[in-house]
Amino acid sequence: MAWGNQTTVTEFVLLGLSETWEVKVLLFVSLLLLYTATLFGNILILSAIISDHHLSNSPMLFLIGHLALLDLCLASFATPRYLFDFIAQRQTISFQGCMAQIFFLHLFGGSEMLLLTAMAYDRCMAICHPLRYASLMSRRHCIGLVLASWAGGLLHTSVQLGFTIDAPFCGPNRVGNFFCDLPFVIQLACIDTSPLEVMMVSISGTMSLVCFLALLLSYALILYTIRSRGPSEGPSKAAFTCTSHLIVVTMYFGPILFMYLHPYTRFMIDKVLSIFYNSITPFLNPTIYALKNKEMKAAVRRLLARGSGQVSAHGRPAIRQSDADTSGSWLEAS
Repeated sequence: MAWGNQTTVTEFVLLGLSETWEVKVLLFVSLLLLYTATLFGNILILSAIISDHHLSNSPMLFLIGHLALLDLCLASFATPRYLFDFIAQRQTISFQGCMAQIFFLHLFGGSEMLLLTAMAYDRCMAICHPLRYASLMSRRHCIGLVLASWAGGLLHTSVQLGFTIDAPFCGPNRVGNFFCDLPFVIQLACIDTSPLEVMMVSISGTMSLVCFLALLLSYALILYTIRSRGPSEGPSKAAFTCTSHLIVVTMYFGPILFMYLHPYTRFMIDKVLSIFYNSITPFLNPTIYALKNKEMKAAVRRLLARGSGQVSAHGRPAIRQSDADTSGSWLEAS
């Protein structure tokens, strides 16, 4: 699908959620607070995992560390620029800068979708096959899952950008959001955008839907396995943990599915929903995935105490390495 290089647009105007000053100020304050909290939470988790080899040796926490890295990237590809541009009262972004935002959005977003699916697989193996968990989720397998997530995200964004950057942009240049995203940008192309819309649905929409269904299947298998073991405290903890994870996963995948599975039409709600996967989910992930784990919470407390010069005199609690304990620790709610 080639249209030739007919692009005359050199920059785009980012309109944000609204052109009303009050809404712009509200968005600025909200994104500033969310971004600050996201940076603090995810950097704290990454630092705790990197500084404690016991944590980095846990498959679950190894994957959570990479999720924190992706959340930092996803929250940082556009938000800091918007905050600085708001202060400088500037709304424009170069054509190359807009294409770069699309590239990094789909690189980090696609990689995170695949990594969340890998994390669901990890938890499913820990609960459903505890005796084989150590071999199923060895360090080599964990690294393979992480590399596959990044490779899948890179392939995903390369295909998306390849179609988009080749389209001619010769007229309208006002993007109806505070960052460049594929559904808003391709509407500005000076051609019939139907093929681009279909491409967007067939790639982004299908990938999101398949990952989301895989996540739901994994959690369903986990709950079925726990309940089949008979009544105990475990099922209630597992249900609580799965529910909290599913809420965050739905908040991430729901807006993406809504935006990328309905071509040809854009709604005002699309702008609001884009904040969920761009800012809110990266803010919530540290609390939901990491800080509900007892070893993780202990490591964070030690890190904060060390940073404040109040190193605890107590010894480090041993990290349980057995398969049964690994699956059990996942069920422990704070």
